[in-house]
Amino acid sequence: MTDAEDRKPQSDEARSAFTPPAGLPSPAESESEITSEFAVPEGLRVPRNDSGESETTSEFAIPDGLEVSSPQPAEAESSAFSPPKTYSARHAPPAFTPPGGTPVVSITPDVPWQDRMRTMLRMPVAERPAPEKSAPKPEEGGPAVPRVLDLTLRIGELLLAGGEGAEDVEAAMFAVCRSYGLDRCEPNVTFTLLSISYQPSLVDDPVTASRTVRRRGTDYTRLAAVYQLVDDLSDDETHITLEEAYRRLAEIRRNRHPYPKWVLTVASGGLAGAASLLVGGGPLVFVAAAIGAMLGDRLAWLCAGRGLPEFYQFTVAAMPPAAIGVALTLAHADVKASAVITGGLFALLPGRALVAGVQDGLTGFYITASARLLEVLYFFVGIVAGVLVVLYFGVQLGAKLNPDEALVLSERPVVQILASMLLSLTFAVLLQQERHTVLMVTLNGGIAWVVYGAMRYAGDISPVASTAAAAGVVGLFGQLLSRYRFASALPYTTAAIGPLLPGSATYFGLLAIAQNEVNTGLVYLSQAVALAMAIAIGVNLGSEISRMHLRIGSAEKRRAAKRTRGF
Repeated sequence: MTDAEDRKPQSDEARSAFTPPAGLPSPAESESEITSEFAVPEGLRVPRNDSGESETTSEFAIPDGLEVSSPQPAEAESSAFSPPKTYSARHAPPAFTPPGGTPVVSITPDVPWQDRMRTMLRMPVAERPAPEKSAPKPEEGGPAVPRVLDLTLRIGELLLAGGEGAEDVEAAMFAVCRSYGLDRCEPNVTFTLLSISYQPSLVDDPVTASRTVRRRGTDYTRLAAVYQLVDDLSDDETHITLEEAYRRLAEIRRNRHPYPKWVLTVASGGLAGAASLLVGGGPLVFVAAAIGAMLGDRLAWLCAGRGLPEFYQFTVAAMPPAAIGVALTLAHADVKASAVITGGLFALLPGRALVAGVQDGLTGFYITASARLLEVLYFFVGIVAGVLVVLYFGVQLGAKLNPDEALVLSERPVVQILASMLLSLTFAVLLQQERHTVLMVTLNGGIAWVVYGAMRYAGDISPVASTAAAAGVVGLFGQLLSRYRFASALPYTTAAIGPLLPGSATYFGLLAIAQNEVNTGLVYLSQAVALAMAIAIGVNLGSEISRMHLRIGSAEKRRAAKRTRGF
């Protein structure tokens, strides 16, 4: 290379990025140009071990003799979601303890299991007390968790299919699990699905099982037997193994109904006749209403045997009483046709499902309550369709049906009290209740009508308020009797509200619609809905009042769900 070529300026690609610019002295040849930022600074001594070799240290370690002061971090911009300055995820502050100490929740075992289980279900999981007794362990490994959950679901299925409220079904399922030592369980009840989850500990996987409720039936004898089984499982002095519990449950399922079909048919006729006496009917009306209700019951059984849904069963069962009433009017018989038709409607109105639906809504089970009320609506529409068809043809044939008869109700206290007791008695038979509960529910129904008559006729109070007060008395006595018997409250309340059902308001609303008086008909139907809601709310309020005065067994009363306050 010549001197001229040396003097040519080099291109940028020919120069290195580490070449010092012209005019600056080049570094010493002994000094390394490539150094690490973690190299030991000049003047610091590297410690050596006894053998004279350098100790193996991390390149991120702070050299001996060098003090490094951490710079003060700049204050970061705070956020509404950032934790406070004193909070540390690794070193959390100690939990706050009130000056009086943490309250201990204790549940005494002598309180009915319904109240104990309901109290614990409304507690947070972390505050629930430990089981009062250890579970029986026939084998060394303890109870079989899947079998216990299966038994719990089968018991809950019988209770829910029998018409029990969702809260009471959850309490029973919780009681069965705790009786076998599964205290960390969470039952969940909807209208057609039962599920339960159990987690042995915080580090174990949860076990979940579910069961579908497909068929429903009315048999309060079976319901009482299931409650007796749950009560025996919850008793400290009774040790029932899983095999024994399964055996008793199978016997309950195979148990025959206490009353045959012909007795149920006669009871439906007696219910319709007693209801016709309540609204001013006489002996002839009693017989006509009873015949119509029995014919409707037989037709409904025939439709059920053919596999028709319940909607059509209610539609067919509502036709014979209405047809007999129209026939008596066309024959110019000196009877109240409205009393005949009203008596037939009393035997069909779904008071049991209505009370259970409103009770589930008031206790916070809104999905189950919506499903039950929708079921009631379908049944009511079926009854309306059956009666409207007959009334329409009756009006076309010239039947002089008088809607003003609703305002003329004869006040016969003795006859009406006896009729209300007969109605409750026959209603209890239709619900397949145990025979020893029939007398108590009959007296409860008579007391309910006495309260209603005293407020409605003697006190001249509105029918809605009178109905609500009478239903509250029914719920109060029913809950007290159920706690005394350690049984369900349904057998003592459902049949007793029979005399309060809005049969007359329903009939006159349908009659007005059949006569093209839609506005009048809607007024009567609105009154029927108001009376039905008053019955359901009154029964639930009476039950809650009785529970308030019962000893729940904890340091505080039964907790209710807090209002959401918008969030």
